[in-house]
Amino acid sequence: MTSSRKNKTIYIDKEAASVLELVANSLLLPVTKLMCEKGSEEVLKTGLLDGKSFPFPFILAPSGKKNEKTISELEIGQEITILCEGDEFATLIIEETYKIDPNERVKHIYGTDDATHPGVMATIKRLGSWAISGEYTLIKPKENINKNKIEEAKKLIEAKHTSSLFMAANPLHRGHERLIRQTLESTDLLVIFLLKPYDSHNINYEIRKEALEYFINNFLPKNRVIVVPLENSYIFAGYNEIIIDSIVAKNYGCDRMTIGRNHAGLGMFYDCNSNKSIIDRVTGIDIEIQIASEYVYCDQCTTLVSKNTCPHGQHHQISYHSDSILELLEAGILPPAVLIRKEISALLLAKLYPNRFKNLEKLYYDTFAAKGLLEEHSEKDFYLELMKLYQTTSLT
Repeated sequence: MTSSRKNKTIYIDKEAASVLELVANSLLLPVTKLMCEKGSEEVLKTGLLDGKSFPFPFILAPSGKKNEKTISELEIGQEITILCEGDEFATLIIEETYKIDPNERVKHIYGTDDATHPGVMATIKRLGSWAISGEYTLIKPKENINKNKIEEAKKLIEAKHTSSLFMAANPLHRGHERLIRQTLESTDLLVIFLLKPYDSHNINYEIRKEALEYFINNFLPKNRVIVVPLENSYIFAGYNEIIIDSIVAKNYGCDRMTIGRNHAGLGMFYDCNSNKSIIDRVTGIDIEIQIASEYVYCDQCTTLVSKNTCPHGQHHQISYHSDSILELLEAGILPPAVLIRKEISALLLAKLYPNRFKNLEKLYYDTFAAKGLLEEHSEKDFYLELMKLYQTTSLT
């Protein structure tokens, strides 16, 4: 192997690197390498790779004049070094280089190249017009400890079925909790893939993970639930998201996947006198896909209910829209307990607004009934007590 110092180099970002790591860890099988032009055309034509569903070509076409000039001059059999944020990330033996149309590429992923579509412009900016294909080797491969954790958990509880959920939990609300519980009802082990998006309009991943683990550790049989981080790159963002999710879940060892009715890409279409969805296009992936009920809070039922069983109309139902709940939290407002469990709200606001109050202890003792003893209280304690006051009804 030629020394990487003498190799030509191309540059990628962390998002591209995360997808290359998925393949290197056998989590996007049947994909094992970057596709050549002929292989890409075949996937576009059939939607299959080795007889299994794969929605679009797996290619690497990084943007930038320097990258495009380098790729256009490469020769078959030449070894190159792939750099990520200045560090050597992988080496690759060139099988082929070929031109692509970035606009067509985003159409294959998102179903459109409309610049107003969320994600389209961000992806276009990351795409160049030259693609490279071939097998690559990570320079510092990391062991996938989560795959091992899942296998160990299966053996520990002798799991016959392992289900998966993909969620951002941004933030974790009551609808998420019911979806998790519903999935646990029909499985032995549940793997929650917690998404790590690359945009800033998200609660920090570590905070979302802490909130999810708090719920699991305090309100669920924790030996039956595992949280796995998943870099939520652009390949998961399109209308084929369900296919990619099912591939990843299967390669992690899951035999079932639960999705909500509002899951991206689930939209129905009419074909040959029958209603179908993207699920009907999943071929060769041995995983059972279950569609969960949509849950709402009904002010007549006064509880969380399935829309399938609630007899009251939409004017009595509160839907769980994560973006609206997130807006409340970002404004520093404590969401009602019917939207988010009070312990989760307290945790999130305490993390989002550390040291928010000038004199927390004075505010605490002036606002709430106290035992008469001087005690230290955290901002989380303050929000929990404040929620109790919001729920007091004797004067309302």
